[in-house]
Amino acid sequence: MWEPADRFEAIMDAEIALLRNETRRDPTGVDALLDTDFIEIGRSGRRWTRDEIVGALAAEQRREMPTTDEWLFNEIAPGLFLVTYRLDTHATSSRHSSIWDTKSGVPRIRFHQGTVIPPGSGGPAGSATA
Repeated sequence: MWEPADRFEAIMDAEIALLRNETRRDPTGVDALLDTDFIEIGRSGRRWTRDEIVGALAAEQRREMPTTDEWLFNEIAPGLFLVTYRLDTHATSSRHSSIWDTKSGVPRIRFHQGTVIPPGSGGPAGSATA
């Protein structure tokens, strides 16, 4: 069953931390949030391993903090949560999904995927009037 964000503050805080420049540029901070088997499928379609994403984020240029909304959470197995949300920057909107493992008591992300919302398909940056 899909549920709103209020029950899932620790997962949401961890996901948002991964969007912050301070976390992204700190390999130790990113490492603490990623599961050992983490993979990501980026908005470009590229598949990233854990080590690749830690390195890429550490080298990333500083960027504007995106905004997020439309958060939904679904417990897909005991302690495993599928999280979806929309992310907006000044240039694009995208939909994101993550799988978070909370069985250790600390949320760690196991999988993440982002998909660009084409212009005109909804969202502030993707709307026909933006």
